[in-house]
Amino acid sequence: MKHFLYFFALIFAQHAIAQSAIPSDKDATRETINLYRNLMELQYEGIMFGHQDDLAYGIGWVYEQGRSDVKDVCGDYPAVYGWELGHLELGDAYSLDSVHFDKIQEWIKTVYERGGVNTISWHLRNPLTGGTAWDTSSKEVVKSILPGGERHQLFKSYLDRLAAFLEGLKSDNGTYIPILFRPFHEHTGSWFWWGKNLCTVEEYKALWRFTVHYLQNEKNIHHVLYTYSTDRFSSVEDYLERYPGDDIVDILAFDLYDRGSEFPNVLNNCASTISALAKSKNKVAAVSETGGPIATNTEWWTKTLLKTLRPFNLSYVLVWRNPWQPSSHGAFSAYQGSPDSADFIRFYEDPKTLFQKEVTARELYK
Repeated sequence: MKHFLYFFALIFAQHAIAQSAIPSDKDATRETINLYRNLMELQYEGIMFGHQDDLAYGIGWVYEQGRSDVKDVCGDYPAVYGWELGHLELGDAYSLDSVHFDKIQEWIKTVYERGGVNTISWHLRNPLTGGTAWDTSSKEVVKSILPGGERHQLFKSYLDRLAAFLEGLKSDNGTYIPILFRPFHEHTGSWFWWGKNLCTVEEYKALWRFTVHYLQNEKNIHHVLYTYSTDRFSSVEDYLERYPGDDIVDILAFDLYDRGSEFPNVLNNCASTISALAKSKNKVAAVSETGGPIATNTEWWTKTLLKTLRPFNLSYVLVWRNPWQPSSHGAFSAYQGSPDSADFIRFYEDPKTLFQKEVTARELYK
């Protein structure tokens, strides 16, 4: 009886803390506040599964109505859907992954209507050199787009296009659809122009703060939750070195791919740190990108990913996209007939993992 009462009291306390939390944006819409609180509470019950570009394409198919590689395998959609906005800043019709932006808006609306969660990344082009997000030829890029810099007005035009896209995310009754946005991610590495060796700590923080404040104060965007997302890190101090501040961050996350035998230990250490840090800051925790060698390690889902993450309170774990045509990186999620399908079904059936049907029932926006 004592154990039961303790468990009940713990659940009640977690519920009370989650429902009293507010997003960093004090003018956030009601639906955004509700999503934030429910994400915080739900992470104590399980981990939502996410997949990049899930509704857009998969192995051997493109733009098929209602199709999903995840659904093909387990009969259910992911709970979290990732979308990429690279090339939006150029005014192009489609993203760097060749997905039309008007289609992304349609799918975001579909996900919202079914009660799922949408998260967006943005591999924006280098505004100083004109190269890709991976153009690291200059250490002056971030400095050049901050106020007073030679590319500041150009960067603001990029943000204007982003704001216009976000402004267009509305339901049929005009309600703004909440979005998780993780700008300038994986900055603890140096493969993007905003990476660790390409700008100073102060410049990176200033970039983050200018971006958020511009969207909120100049463009009146208040249906966004902001995700701070590193690559691998070694300590709390390492993780927080470029942290822009509790006042503009809602979700603490990291990206980590399985590239060898050290992966479970690194994932364990990062997840442990993130979940504890998020709890101390009253924030949401997540693994914002991951993926493993599922074609050869056919029990990766249960024996590596789930086994490692099971002890931790994390809102979601998102795996990267499945290419519709042959690609050097292969698939990151199970698909119809894939060698890991049986293990993915076990992953799906585990009480720790949450997919679309479960989160639909939770009514995250109410």
